[in-house]
Amino acid sequence: MSSERLLFAILDAFETEGLNPDEYQLQRVIDVEALEQLVNSVTESSDLEIRFSIGEYRAFVTQSDVRVTELS
Repeated sequence: MSSERLLFAILDAFETEGLNPDEYQLQRVIDVEALEQLVNSVTESSDLEIRFSIGEYRAFVTQSDVRVTELS
């Protein structure tokens, strides 16, 4: 996944959960290029999952998916 696609996938996942882009500054939380390099560096058989939180939301990033859930 390219860093641009990954960035849009992360933004879309947060917006789908109802988080307004004005409520966070993603670049202050993660380095999308470094995240993309890490995700692309593992083999497809790996179970790499990267997690980070923004406010009350947690993102889960894998080679093929980006999910966001609200923390309970």
